[in-house]
Amino acid sequence: MTEHQYDLVVLGGGSGGYAAALRAAELGSRVALVERDKLGGTCLHRGCIPTKAMLHAADVADAARDGVHFGVRAVVEGIDLAGVTAFRDEIVTGKWKGLTGLVAKRGIDVIAGEGRLVESNAVQVGDDVYRAPNIVLATGSYSRTLPGLELGGRILDSEAALALDEIPARVVVLGGGVIGVEFASLWRSYGAEVVIVEALPHLLPAEEESSSKQLERAFRKRGIEQRLGVRFAGATQDASGVRVSLEDGTTIDADSLLVAVGRGPASAGLGFEEAGVALDRGFVVVDERLRTSVPGVWAVGDLVAGLQLAHRGFQQGIFVAEEIAGLDPVVVADENLPRVAYSDPEVASIGLTEAAAIERFGSEHVVVAEANLAGNGKSHILRTSGSVKVVRAADGPVLGVHLVGARVGELLGEAQLVVGWEALPEDVAPFVHAHPTQHEALGEVFLKLAGKPLHLI
Repeated sequence: MTEHQYDLVVLGGGSGGYAAALRAAELGSRVALVERDKLGGTCLHRGCIPTKAMLHAADVADAARDGVHFGVRAVVEGIDLAGVTAFRDEIVTGKWKGLTGLVAKRGIDVIAGEGRLVESNAVQVGDDVYRAPNIVLATGSYSRTLPGLELGGRILDSEAALALDEIPARVVVLGGGVIGVEFASLWRSYGAEVVIVEALPHLLPAEEESSSKQLERAFRKRGIEQRLGVRFAGATQDASGVRVSLEDGTTIDADSLLVAVGRGPASAGLGFEEAGVALDRGFVVVDERLRTSVPGVWAVGDLVAGLQLAHRGFQQGIFVAEEIAGLDPVVVADENLPRVAYSDPEVASIGLTEAAAIERFGSEHVVVAEANLAGNGKSHILRTSGSVKVVRAADGPVLGVHLVGARVGELLGEAQLVVGWEALPEDVAPFVHAHPTQHEALGEVFLKLAGKPLHLI
């Protein structure tokens, strides 16, 4: 067995892992990055990037169908799924090559293979052991299923859904979270009949309730059927299709069933517990500085309980590298991370919902203002409906921003600065927004909260 010495060993090359490796190398550490598959992890190869490429293709198809409203005569002959897949794979491959080149340029040693934590300061890959005074666990997550529901055949997880070579004529989506609504949206744009089953009363149940209701209305208008507040009971499949049973006694027949009930931490069988790392329901237990129960061992990304977002893992990876270097970086709370569902319409948010703000501060200390995008010139041009809702503390800072509509995810940069810097609406109301942009809707709400509304009543 051969041993190798480094300043830092990172187990997992996804968003959190490669971010930690890049920043640590930038700060002068000698870094080994262990990855069993390809650099970039789930986000680049099986999640964020490929699904958003497919959603963009869906937007193009919808725009072509709607072209007559803009004076453009267009005909959609159909969706060439092989062509969509080629476009998607071109994007993924380009990003992967760029990341691989960047990692190599920073002098990071990429170790290909299945890594296992064998000591508090050692990761074993095959017959080699890589030691370092600090180790970052960043092994990511996997698609969850439900007890008694076996994946395979016509019962798919998101990765299998991306591998389909044809568009199902009718599909059931089990789960109304981000993954579920994004696949429902793109499949509907591709021409499929879609039914979403969600046990809770609303789609995107973690979001502002008014945003969820707007998404539900928009989906109904698009012909996406929703079974909300009803639990899944079981599913059977044969060569011709799948039958989904619900606890209210109804059944749904479809070509495929997508199981989108969330993701679990990929921590099993990797030696974490044997090395003394505490787990809770599979998640690695960390403190507020992302330290595990074992000194010198850190954890980032989907392994850590909380929002499972690629940019959360990315930020945590940078944080740990800087913490190890003694730079005392700033901790960003989960509630202040931007969140986007890239459906049609998009749902985006940052900070506290109205309900969470009231629970924390009391209703008398919370003020809310909202603008309908119908009054926004750029939104009218884009033929999108939706809203901008801002939650503030009475006589205090902005606590949350909640957006629904086409392209509203692009507004989160400004919203994040306002919430993150605890700005008062009076501070940002004087700022001028370019016209015509959807950013103006944010500006209008800040003006209203500052007591000087222009267009809003």
